[in-house]
Amino acid sequence: MIVLKDIKKSYFLPKVTIEVLKGIDMEVAEKELVAVMGPSGSGKSTLLHIIGCLDRPTSGTYLLLDVDVSHKTDNELAEIRNRKLGFVFQSFNLLPRFPAWKNVEMPLLYSGVSAIERKQRAFEILEKVGLSHRANHYPNELSGGEQQRVAIARALINNPAIILADEPTGNLDSHSGKEIMEIFKGLNKEGVAIVLVTHEKEIAEQAGRIITIKDGVCYSGCY
Repeated sequence: MIVLKDIKKSYFLPKVTIEVLKGIDMEVAEKELVAVMGPSGSGKSTLLHIIGCLDRPTSGTYLLLDVDVSHKTDNELAEIRNRKLGFVFQSFNLLPRFPAWKNVEMPLLYSGVSAIERKQRAFEILEKVGLSHRANHYPNELSGGEQQRVAIARALINNPAIILADEPTGNLDSHSGKEIMEIFKGLNKEGVAIVLVTHEKEIAEQAGRIITIKDGVCYSGCY
């Protein structure tokens, strides 16, 4: 599903060039649950942003679902993100002025889905993550674990082939973190591929494979 070939990413500042990724080669197969680990500054989040079409590589080839997305336009990348990918972030990124179900329906606003169907699907997905009883609560009325479940529901609303999660348990206590990982493992059993970045060894060990990024290259578990 994901094939990266010699992916490099540099940031060009006035007096210095910062090389973050120095030639990443890695693959993620269909229905895999993969954890990406590495020391701080190793390029984990940059890599995830490139996989998620949120950023572009400086050079190299990226095949997503057999399509070379390396040179797609911004509009084409936005469509790919909306239709093929789901995102879960450490900080949840929920809109505080909307209740849970309205946060979940957000990706459907750009898909031509009617208001009635959007609400119905949002409630169905919240049920799937065990949070339908909190659908009308606002983010500040939810615990951290509940907010992350809302974020996962939002990531699932368009039936993505792949979920990308950046430190999804980083702001949670150990109990909530375990609950979130159980949701991810359940989704993976249903056929959703998941790539998650984490610094927590006990979280990574629950994945089917651990990819280690070190000094901007894929150090181990790359295939």
